[in-house]
Amino acid sequence: MDYKDLANLIFPNTKEIKYYEEKYPKRDLKEGAIVTRFAPSPTGFVHIGGIYQTLIAQKLTKQTEGVFFLRIEDTDQKREIEKAVDGIIDSLNDFDLTPDEGMISGEEQKGNYGPYKQSLRKEIYQAYAKYLIEQGKAYPCFCTQEELDEMRRKQENAKIRPGYYGVWAKCRHLTVEEMIEKIKAGENYIIRFKSPGREDKKIKHKDVIKGNVEFPEHDQDIVIIKADGLPTYHFAHVVDDHLMRTTHVIRGDEWLSSVPLHLQLFYELGFKAPKYAHIAPIMKNDNGNKRKLSKRKDKEAAVSYYSEIGIPEKAVKEYLLNIANSNFENWRRANPDKDMNEFELQLNKMSVSGALFDIVKLLDVGKIVISKMTAEEVYKKALDWANEYDKELVNILSDKEYSLKVLGIERGNKKPRKDIAKWSDVKESIEYMYDDIFYNKNQNYEYQVINDKEDIKKILNLYIEKYYNENDDKQTWFDKIKELAGEMGYAKEVKEFKANPDKYKAHVGDVSTVLRVALTARTNTPDMYEIMQILGKEKIEKRFKKSIERM
Repeated sequence: MDYKDLANLIFPNTKEIKYYEEKYPKRDLKEGAIVTRFAPSPTGFVHIGGIYQTLIAQKLTKQTEGVFFLRIEDTDQKREIEKAVDGIIDSLNDFDLTPDEGMISGEEQKGNYGPYKQSLRKEIYQAYAKYLIEQGKAYPCFCTQEELDEMRRKQENAKIRPGYYGVWAKCRHLTVEEMIEKIKAGENYIIRFKSPGREDKKIKHKDVIKGNVEFPEHDQDIVIIKADGLPTYHFAHVVDDHLMRTTHVIRGDEWLSSVPLHLQLFYELGFKAPKYAHIAPIMKNDNGNKRKLSKRKDKEAAVSYYSEIGIPEKAVKEYLLNIANSNFENWRRANPDKDMNEFELQLNKMSVSGALFDIVKLLDVGKIVISKMTAEEVYKKALDWANEYDKELVNILSDKEYSLKVLGIERGNKKPRKDIAKWSDVKESIEYMYDDIFYNKNQNYEYQVINDKEDIKKILNLYIEKYYNENDDKQTWFDKIKELAGEMGYAKEVKEFKANPDKYKAHVGDVSTVLRVALTARTNTPDMYEIMQILGKEKIEKRFKKSIERM
């Protein structure tokens, strides 16, 4: 009896690997085209690191006219969470990271290299496991869990490296006849890879991001097919990346130490290995210490967090591109109006150590992204967000025509307003423009420099009686505020006041602040001329009266 007899006994009905090699041919793509994937397990929410990895993968495939696909790695079915696949797909769609191929819902897929769910590829893995057994490169292992636990105890007591290798790999030393006899006797078994490696030898490898790295050779006889007939991650991803014709494996650097094993599997199966690019994790500053952004500890680790507070997906992607390639920030500064897809991402310019996640910087990017939107875009996106998270904002935005005017203040200018970083900021940034909210709030009027109540009353009354005209253009409007300032004994120009501060009580800017505070109960708002144009004389007068009554 030989290894072929053993392989046929274990896998009597599998196809030859030649069938799969022909079914999944080399892709017809141009030279240099990158084929890569996002391959999550459906075991929980999508981490922002997953979006980061996907953004990089998709960007590279678009740059090279390649293919980006989504593969679901669900071989560990005990840990699978219901609807997790739909959650993964929805998260990618939310960030406009829809794959070219792969799973498009919990059950549907597109593309010619599927199935794209590992649990549906069982017969493929078994065909390649059979091939390894035929070559004498894999074998059945009959060790019970109790035997493995006892072996580990002995290794720990002897202070030697734990694992199933060398003399400890008990079942690799069985004869083919002994293996066949045990299988026929009904003993339970799994399939292990027979590693040809030696721990005292080194492997040199060039990672696309990390550069040259060196490891001990892999020498453990890992499990490749479990008792349920499904493969382990290590074996499945090698078979899949070969048959799906992956050119680059882009993944987190926690997998870097697995490179010796994965390269060994590729080699022993007779496959050409893809290039590996290991991405440094997104880090967080925790009381002066850098650590990985944690699913358990950090709300910003979950992709859902960005939806809940309403940071635009474009802002998140722009920020992540800046983490990926530090030259993106300079590119964006030089090309403020270009689509981010025009930026060329380079893997060899990625940081080998983790970049710090900075929520303040992300919110600054959010302000810039929203500042470039039209009032119609802001209205639609804010309303979409509000329908899910803030019913009060939905009511505020119910008068679309008026809301578009409000959201249009200082929009489309060379220096547009940048007071909204996320959709959850919209309500606070515009609510003073709505009378039913404005009059129901207990407003606190802080006039700042000009505090004399009689002066404040006179400024407000004089403005309405003598200076306000809704038909004035902006320059005329401001010239009249200067005239009002002069009439009240304030400097018409700030520079006049600075040149001779003892001559004036204050200046035109302080008079403007009185008007602004009486009008909005705020010291800082977008353009006051535009606010007045929207409110109109009747509402302005009513608000001034309210502020006078409050004195």
